[in-house]
Amino acid sequence: MTGRSIINFLLKSVILGVAVAALLLIFLPELRQGKGLAQGFFNESSVSASRESYFSALSRSAPAVVNIYSVSIENGSGLFRNQSRGRTNLGSGVIMTENGYLLTCHHVVADADSIYVAVQDGRILEAQIVGTDPLTDLAVLKVTADNLHIIPQVAEPDTHVGDVVMAIGNPFDLGQTITQGIVSRAGRNGLSNYVDFIQTDAVLNQGNSGGALVDSNGILLGITNANFQVLDSNNRVRNVDGINFAVPYELAKRVMDEIISNGRVIRGQLGFVGGENRNRPGIDVSAVAKGSPADVAGIRPGDIIVAIDGVRLESASKTLDMIAETEPGTELEIELSRDGRSLTLTATVGELRAGQ
Repeated sequence: MTGRSIINFLLKSVILGVAVAALLLIFLPELRQGKGLAQGFFNESSVSASRESYFSALSRSAPAVVNIYSVSIENGSGLFRNQSRGRTNLGSGVIMTENGYLLTCHHVVADADSIYVAVQDGRILEAQIVGTDPLTDLAVLKVTADNLHIIPQVAEPDTHVGDVVMAIGNPFDLGQTITQGIVSRAGRNGLSNYVDFIQTDAVLNQGNSGGALVDSNGILLGITNANFQVLDSNNRVRNVDGINFAVPYELAKRVMDEIISNGRVIRGQLGFVGGENRNRPGIDVSAVAKGSPADVAGIRPGDIIVAIDGVRLESASKTLDMIAETEPGTELEIELSRDGRSLTLTATVGELRAGQ
């Protein structure tokens, strides 16, 4: 290569380098300020793309959880007994339907003279009580409004122990707050279930009652209810950390539908107490309420109920559910064993009321 060829090659290289540099300065202005290329510039995915997050799930569910303020008017006492004052009870609620039905806890709205619902979009709505069910501590409210955000629901959430869950509510009126935990007990869904709730360690505080317990996809699993409480050595109520409860969705939905249709939840009952015997099928009757349908039918303590209307009995909880879901006034054929003898009796289902 001659000297002239080398000079031409160098000149072309310099010109090409200047041209490339000029283009980079035009399209990458940060280079003009001496910042250099940002780390990860050529990576298409953002930092948040690899971050584990429940943002999408909460975006679907959280807007459907509302703040509830129930106001009751109380008469004063002592020197001020002629003066009335308002007391506000704080809670949360869940928008269940497009036409404005909400679920919350009975104790949140009990004895309320007026109820206000604060929706997450800023609206304040007045709510009416459709009905309550003290046995499950649930209440159904109704508001009139358009463009309500409905919480995601599936007919059978299929909740399992170990599922990741989030509780959404308004503790201490701080504004909507999310706590996370796992399910430690799944609970049952029959109408006789008024104590067997979902148990979780997702934190609940005053104001969370009536809020939503959702899964990692934002699907409603239950209505948050209460935390576990005990009496301390001074006979004062103390909360127990890590043990909190929610009414299972399927039961809550069933209660809501019953209240909307009938104004209350109608449960059947026969008025006996019994349990399973591991050594044989059937339900061992341990007690019978005086004057109850079971007493009138002739069922006695010590009887073994083998079948009801031809359905063989093996589970006490399923038996209670079957009776609770039978319409009051229905006659049931009871097959039982007494002192080794087989008997068939007829019992008329009564209605279970709160406090019974």
